Amino acid sequence: MRVYKEAPSIGLLLFLLISLCSVWQYVASDVQANQTVQLHVNASTGRLIPETLFGIFFEEINHAGAGGLWAELVSNRGFEAGGPNTPSNIDPWSIIGEESSLVVSTDRSSCFERNKIALKMDVLCDSQGDNMCPAGGVGVYNPGFWGMNIEEGKTYKVVLYVRSSGSINVSVSLTGSSGTPTLAAANIIASASDVSNWTKKEILLQAKESNTNSRLQLTTTNKGVIWFDQVSAMPQDTYKGHGFRTELFEMLETIKPQFFRFPGGCFVEGEWLRNAFRWKETVGPWEERPGHFGDVWMYWTDDGMGYLEFLQLAEDLKTRPIWVFNNGISHNDQVVSSVVSPFIQEALDGIEFARGDPNSTWGSLRAKLGHPEPFDLRYVAIGNEDCGKKNYLGNYLKFHEAIKSAYPDIKMISNCDGSSQPLDHPADFYDFHVYTSANNLFSMAHKFDKTSRTGPKAFVSEYAVTGNDAGKGSLLAGLAEAGFLIGLEKNSDIVEMASYAPLFVNSNDRRWNPDAIVFDSSHLYGTPSYWVQRFFADSSGATLLDTTIPANYSSSLLASAITWTNSDDDKSYIKIKIVNFGSSPVNLTISISGVDQNSIQKSGSSKTVLTSANLMDENSFSEPNKVVATQSLLENAGKEMDVVILPYSFTSFDLLKESTSIRMKGDDYSSRSSI
Repeated sequence: MRVYKEAPSIGLLLFLLISLCSVWQYVASDVQANQTVQLHVNASTGRLIPETLFGIFFEEINHAGAGGLWAELVSNRGFEAGGPNTPSNIDPWSIIGEESSLVVSTDRSSCFERNKIALKMDVLCDSQGDNMCPAGGVGVYNPGFWGMNIEEGKTYKVVLYVRSSGSINVSVSLTGSSGTPTLAAANIIASASDVSNWTKKEILLQAKESNTNSRLQLTTTNKGVIWFDQVSAMPQDTYKGHGFRTELFEMLETIKPQFFRFPGGCFVEGEWLRNAFRWKETVGPWEERPGHFGDVWMYWTDDGMGYLEFLQLAEDLKTRPIWVFNNGISHNDQVVSSVVSPFIQEALDGIEFARGDPNSTWGSLRAKLGHPEPFDLRYVAIGNEDCGKKNYLGNYLKFHEAIKSAYPDIKMISNCDGSSQPLDHPADFYDFHVYTSANNLFSMAHKFDKTSRTGPKAFVSEYAVTGNDAGKGSLLAGLAEAGFLIGLEKNSDIVEMASYAPLFVNSNDRRWNPDAIVFDSSHLYGTPSYWVQRFFADSSGATLLDTTIPANYSSSLLASAITWTNSDDDKSYIKIKIVNFGSSPVNLTISISGVDQNSIQKSGSSKTVLTSANLMDENSFSEPNKVVATQSLLENAGKEMDVVILPYSFTSFDLLKESTSIRMKGDDYSSRSSI
């Protein structure tokens, strides 16, 4: 073997060089971690943020509505989920009793023309004789959406349609998952003449104890044939009696959404047009709605939460509805532009239903259904994620022309992205969707910095961190989204609306991860992504202030500032939001110009922080508050503040201030109040 004497010295030099570089990197990182960073906020000038900037997007996915926000307890209440032909599957309905005691089937004898399937129960046993029914009777039960949550003292309204060839004595009860204990019960007793034709029965059941995994039972001990149809059970304490599960509604209300985009998403398109959401099939008495199978997210919905209910939800949230309708295109089939006119007319009719005069054709139906006043529908989206499909542009132009002619004030949203190049068609907004990794989304805080300020505004209607970074809703995902939203807030002269997606998930049917709000029949919590949205609840309609931070920190540190007024007490605040996406704490000196020395009040100022021990920490039913925002008093509040921003955190400083005037950008002759 040949030995080179210089080799050891070269190796040693290389080793020393590598070691020195490593030490230098460590020291440099350590210096950066301990260096004080300057954040300057200019409170003397500002720009109004659109009143519509932050809102919510609801899609019927993950049983968000059916088995979620819509409080109906019965799943497949009309027995239609198995299809229009008989015999059919009645799942999740099940039989109580042996085959020797009863035979359950379906037929097409319903009195409702648009949903003809009814349940037929042929009871073979009796209350006496050789073939006696068991003591508890025989019949059917419905477990709802993975168990009904029945609460002691609360009242539940059961509505059903029944007919029989003879007299009936049917027990209607709420029980535990195995049929015991009985939580509430009442009987329907009727003579043969009273139920020879379809008859509507209503029963109020008051629960005498609680059970989070309950079911609804229909049982009898009398021999005979009984038909049931359209069986509903609703709690009586829904929000304003409008059918929305109160605690889920309140979680939406807390983030103060300024718009409400509905009902999808892919739910609007369908895998095939035959399964797309059609608004006319979802209005009118709930018993008459045919329901449909959502073939994108693969489950049946009775459409109890239909077009009218979506509009009502927007009104209850005191926000602006944004209706997304089908434009003749699904995932797998599409209508050519030459024959798309029926779809256009359906959209026009839907707009008239929402905002037409009570004497108009469709406005009169709305009035008949209990809402004579028009809804405030100002925005519509023509399709969802259809840009680039063969017939999209041709269809879009026809929709646009017809709607603009009939409703010139309505703002229309294109599916095509105009952030990088101008659109080749007229639009008031272009839709922008992004689902990506945490690092990518955080870096996209600057996505709209150089976007043209002329032409349509941007509507970021779907954004989220997905994949491994997200888990089922991680702190990492929330922090990246916070950085992205700070970027949107600072670019709100071109980005006029933004919403997270998806909004809800029933933990028993996760079709998508992550989601903002997780629930089952009796529990709920917000993911870190939900808590991030709460930080921006006061941004819409506020005044954006200039903030500057050294450019070399922008890869891990983002900040924005607004002034806003609390409508509850008319107190004014400067809110400074900071995301630290780095692994080290940051010593931050915040200086605010344009305010008097004593205008920031220590009493009433606060700090709110979202962080956790580990980046991938998530909330859960067992630990719903593991990653939540915590608020504390800010004892050193002032126009000059030295603060420490924790690693991997989102921090908000709310500084109570005396009301002053702020000079608005582009306003040479006057000043405006801070809100």
